[in-house]
Amino acid sequence: MEKSKEQNSSIAFQKWIAAVGIILFIGKITAWKLTNSDSVFSDAMESIVNIISAFLGLYALYLGGKPRDENHPYGHGKVEFVTSAIEGSLISIAGIMIIYEGTNSLISGKILNKIDWGIWIIAATAIANYVLGYISIRKGKAENSIVLISSGKHLQSDTFSTLGVVVSLVLVYFTKLVWIDSAVALTLGFYIITIGYKIIRQSLSGIMDEADPAMLGRLAEFLNENRKAEWIDVHNMKIQQFGSRLHIDAHITLPWYFELRTAHNEMEEMIKEIAENTDRSVEFNFHMDDCKPTSCPICQIKNCPVRQFEFAKKVEWNGENISQPDKHTVEN
Repeated sequence: MEKSKEQNSSIAFQKWIAAVGIILFIGKITAWKLTNSDSVFSDAMESIVNIISAFLGLYALYLGGKPRDENHPYGHGKVEFVTSAIEGSLISIAGIMIIYEGTNSLISGKILNKIDWGIWIIAATAIANYVLGYISIRKGKAENSIVLISSGKHLQSDTFSTLGVVVSLVLVYFTKLVWIDSAVALTLGFYIITIGYKIIRQSLSGIMDEADPAMLGRLAEFLNENRKAEWIDVHNMKIQQFGSRLHIDAHITLPWYFELRTAHNEMEEMIKEIAENTDRSVEFNFHMDDCKPTSCPICQIKNCPVRQFEFAKKVEWNGENISQPDKHTVEN
């Protein structure tokens, strides 16, 4: 099984992120040597995290695009969550480093040199980071790649911290108050830690297959709009994400008197409807349940030959009730 066009495109773009990260790191180190600014040094250290994260993302995209095998029956897509968690941790560490350096600067104080050169170099790296991050997030959303999205958020968080460094250098240049440089670095350090935490939180939710109410809600809304009377109920629906792919488990309740082929065709029709209206590759594992007498009050089949109880109400599926066990039947 070859990698998809989207996977190859993501890998190629991640290589660009890694290459640009190295170039920007060299630029920031140059600015630090010229200015002797601790905030510029901290920003350069954060760029090391960018480079490591870029190569981690590249590895995740390569491994996540490999086909399933005997040892990995669901594929390798989960590696994207693992590398994103590592990236979030590295971002948080970079924030701690910035806070540490800023605190030292406030205590000891430093003399800055060639601030004007530092302003122009660091400003250029900020613009490059933001543009690359914006493209990465858009591309990640289009291709459902958590790696590209995480990389984009990381680059943009680095942009804000870099802009903070630029602002502090400008203020120091005009006011000669060197402590401003350290104070801005401290503020940005806390901001970066927050960004890192959010990425870690999102990654852990994917690793632990945390329920996605929004995705279940969208799916339930679509099924409501396209439901057939024969689809008496849908329940026990669970969604797992493996990289850009989804795995959906669900139970569908069908009339008990359907012959096997008819029941299977109805189940396949529901699966086809979902697959054709989902923006990513989906693997399905549906289970057919036969209706019970307690299903009659919610069954919309007119002139059912075996109905035992009158129709009482139509159950509107939503993100909560389609994920629950069969609780839609009405006890009599």
